Amino acid sequence: MQNEAEFMKIQESLKEKLNCTDSFKTESLKTVAGVDLAYWQDSEGNETAVCCIVIVDYQTHEILETKSYSGKIECPYVPGFLAFRELPLVLETVKLLEHKPDLYMFDGNGYLHPRHMGIASQASFDLGKPTIGVAKSYYKVEETDYTEPEKEKGSRADIVINNEVYGCALRTHNNVKPVFVSAGNYISLDTAVKIVLEMTDKESHIPVPTRMADLETHKMREKLKNMK
Repeated sequence: MQNEAEFMKIQESLKEKLNCTDSFKTESLKTVAGVDLAYWQDSEGNETAVCCIVIVDYQTHEILETKSYSGKIECPYVPGFLAFRELPLVLETVKLLEHKPDLYMFDGNGYLHPRHMGIASQASFDLGKPTIGVAKSYYKVEETDYTEPEKEKGSRADIVINNEVYGCALRTHNNVKPVFVSAGNYISLDTAVKIVLEMTDKESHIPVPTRMADLETHKMREKLKNMK
């Protein structure tokens, strides 16, 4: 198993290849995949997870496809290196997809990361598609706190570290908790914010793709935990 120094070297080399500018026009965007994982201990005490990917129509928010893949987690949790734990299951789930989504949205971070290598960014090199990170809680980088955006829907407060914008706190509904949006790769932060707002409906302050993926992971976890 690779160690933390090797993980850091990989992330540093990938960081040089990031391109947080738009590689597509939003008018051409048809499908967005939401990606999330849920964990549990199996009967033998092994750490296990299930990855769920839900593909959603960008215009109608209709769910077009749902796929899941579960397996043993081989890599221990080390802050800043989440992708090394989760990517193997994500990529196995991607292999099951019948649709090829135009963009992947992760329940996690992208550029908002000490080396700009949150899972949304790191996964992009395997996926070859634009990616967005949408986290429900704030991952503090270099002891920098975020500023609360205004209370109105669409308000954002950029997270600036060392004079660089890493992401933003975004209000997707009036008077709700913000989500934390960052570009993954092949997309700008402004476009990522636009897509997150477009894909958030009245049901929740979480955008539809990652919300449905999150719900699916909980459902699949209970199903798999109860299987003999």
